[in-house]
Amino acid sequence: MKPLKTYTVVPRLPAELEPLRRVVYDLHWAWNHAAIGLFRRLDGDLWEATGHNPVLMLGSITQDKLDAAAADPAFLTHLERVVDEFETYRSSRSTWFERTHGADSGLRVAYFSLEFGITECLSIFAGGLGILAGDHLKSASDLGVPLTGVGLLYQEGYFRQQLNEAGWQKETYEPNDFHNLPVELVTDVSGSPLSVSVPFPGRDVTALIWKAQVGRVELYLLDTNHEGNTPDDRRITDQLYGGSRETRMKQELLLGVGGFRALEELGIEPTVYHMNEGHSAFLVLEWIARLMASNGLTFAEAKEAASGLVFTTHTPVPAGHDYFPPDLVTRYLGRYAEMYQMSPHEFVGLGRRNPGDSLEEFCNTILALDTAAFSNGVSKLHGVVSRNMWTELWPQHPVEEIPITSITNGVHAKSWVSQEMKDLYDRYLGPQWREEPADAAVWKRVRDIPPAELWRTRERRRERLVAFARRRLARQLAMRGAPQAEVEMADVVLDPHALTVGFARRFATYKRADLVLQDTQRLLALMQNTERPVQFIFAGKAHPADDGGKRLIQKLIDLTRNPEIWRHLVFIADYDMSVARALVQGADVWLNTPVRPLEASGTSGMKAAVNGVLNLSTLDGWWDEAYEDGVGWAIGRRETHPDPAQRDRFEAHALYDLLERDVAPLFYDRGVDGLPRGWLATMQKALSKLNSQFNTHRMVREYTEKYYLPAGTRQLIMGAEGAARARDLAGWKERVRSAWPQIRVMDVDAEPQPEIVVRDDMAVRAQVHLAGMAPDQVTVELYQGTVDADGNIVAGRTQVMEPVESTGDNHWFETKTVSFGTSGKHGFTVRVLPDHPDLVNAHRMGLIRWG
Repeated sequence: MKPLKTYTVVPRLPAELEPLRRVVYDLHWAWNHAAIGLFRRLDGDLWEATGHNPVLMLGSITQDKLDAAAADPAFLTHLERVVDEFETYRSSRSTWFERTHGADSGLRVAYFSLEFGITECLSIFAGGLGILAGDHLKSASDLGVPLTGVGLLYQEGYFRQQLNEAGWQKETYEPNDFHNLPVELVTDVSGSPLSVSVPFPGRDVTALIWKAQVGRVELYLLDTNHEGNTPDDRRITDQLYGGSRETRMKQELLLGVGGFRALEELGIEPTVYHMNEGHSAFLVLEWIARLMASNGLTFAEAKEAASGLVFTTHTPVPAGHDYFPPDLVTRYLGRYAEMYQMSPHEFVGLGRRNPGDSLEEFCNTILALDTAAFSNGVSKLHGVVSRNMWTELWPQHPVEEIPITSITNGVHAKSWVSQEMKDLYDRYLGPQWREEPADAAVWKRVRDIPPAELWRTRERRRERLVAFARRRLARQLAMRGAPQAEVEMADVVLDPHALTVGFARRFATYKRADLVLQDTQRLLALMQNTERPVQFIFAGKAHPADDGGKRLIQKLIDLTRNPEIWRHLVFIADYDMSVARALVQGADVWLNTPVRPLEASGTSGMKAAVNGVLNLSTLDGWWDEAYEDGVGWAIGRRETHPDPAQRDRFEAHALYDLLERDVAPLFYDRGVDGLPRGWLATMQKALSKLNSQFNTHRMVREYTEKYYLPAGTRQLIMGAEGAARARDLAGWKERVRSAWPQIRVMDVDAEPQPEIVVRDDMAVRAQVHLAGMAPDQVTVELYQGTVDADGNIVAGRTQVMEPVESTGDNHWFETKTVSFGTSGKHGFTVRVLPDHPDLVNAHRMGLIRWG
């Protein structure tokens, strides 16, 4: 039955509690322990029952409790302190960005992501990508970076996980009530909802705009579930990662084009658009079309004018990227082909490795890589993997010079650290750990923390984790109809004093949750060791379509029914941010076992590290660059195994050896005072070495200084005076591409020496035919290095050759200081690259000519 009229009903707060209304709608509370403590103080049971949602909590609490709080001086003092903190935070102009780059930098970043994990009650995220995006916004807020987030507001969000009696994962979707979430509908001056319209085949789809306030940062979210759309279109924002490829096309069109238009409707004019994964790449098409219309530009000119683009890829395997069939692309995006004056075939070529291959599907990542001024992976190893993955886009270019760099992910420390560890840091590190978590000098002070205090903190967190795991296990057993006796047995699982290993992440097969289960007898020996017992807590969801991941969960559930194992191994169902916090704050060891190099970064181990939890991981993602002796343990080294089964056996054996010989002995080796001194020393070294580097403050500062500021400056320059420099650059590129087939290295002249002594200089000259181009329009380089068994130069380094004389189109270039730093077989060649002052990178055009 449809209502005749609808109303938004808000809670009735006593005047003394009215400031609470402002607090609950500013998601700064999600990383403010005092605010969370205030909500617990108001009604701890209701805080838990509402899924840590203060908006719903205020709408559900009894009036008697509100009145009691309004008459409680201690509560009002607590509230005043929280409100003062919030107001000071929001009004402060002494942020890192303003101190370093000034308030008038002109920078305005729009950060697009298909998911954002800010807090568990705002269920618009699935996993690591969304959590990373949420932490990115939080650090941008703390640092004062002028950034706005753009995403989608899902009616059902990501699924809730349930396990049936057979241990098989089932997915349920619970609708979000937006009016009971910490988001607000954006309205115009008359109070009417603000909306944007996006062209779809045969109709327009409109989306309402909601705002989540994330500290100093606004996050705008689009919602198609309203009466102005057809029933099918209302479901576009139903589920994150749900439905067919056409559903994904609709969502990404809404995110990219709708998000671009929403910012325009809000009066926000970004100088930089950051695409967090390729899901939002369609914003590029809209921006180019707008620039063509507003400045009278050709497609090529507008593409150069749209120069403030940053792209981050998180995917280490080709199959993980978005691909769309050509007919789907032309059906939904064909209007852009018309605006660009392209044929459908040419348009789809914008997203193909080989633009001429009519059978190849359209890939958003390729569109983003082709148009972004800066592209990056999310760890050093992932940068290497990404460059190798996309070599076809830059043929003949050395893989190490392909224009995809890396900025390693981090975590927002204040969002993940426990109250107890926070208090310890406040006491011994001072407030700088919160304000400047990327300052290595601050983290060196962890050596000042008395070992006894550090150990008591860790023991309390482990006890809390065990209590949490027991409650959750009892609840999930009751939900699946287990006998009461089995439910009651949940109260005796796990030992609050035993070495506890945590594993929590998406259950994808390459993450190998079952690696530690390979040898049941060795696993049992670890668990049943009377002097050094080891216990395990697992959590995680498999993608709804990933039966392999679901089988891993089922395997774990089967093991928990083994009478010799059930007390030592627990699987916590319905993994979310609250489960993640309990685990990363309470475990002793964080286990991570991905197949190298399939983990782009991984951040759960970073969250554990900020809590003093030691990492035990394969050398993949962030751990490949973080690991050093004495900060944790590495499973294997960097071996490659052609046989996956052999690899798994080898690494499982290495894992058992580490647990038996290194990890457990170090944990249980106690002094006369009962303290594990060796373990605590390892904790302190890990805290000191890891936490200053693997946090999102460092990460966002890197994005700002390496990408945002240069891209923003470039955007202002290229767009000035009717995009004059963009026009010039596009014309220059067209001339270069026309001439390039005729450019060649005609001759190379080097001193004839059969042997060269290490570090002796020699001169090299090269004659290059430039086909009408001037010498200052190219860079001629000598490329030298050692020669391998196949006759190829490896680990090449370059040296610019200077023009010295010309005869018509033939030009001589020279360098006089070629030397070789080591003995052995070396060689060199000569290459030509295009050169222009407005090129971001000489390799981006994909043109290179070798001698």
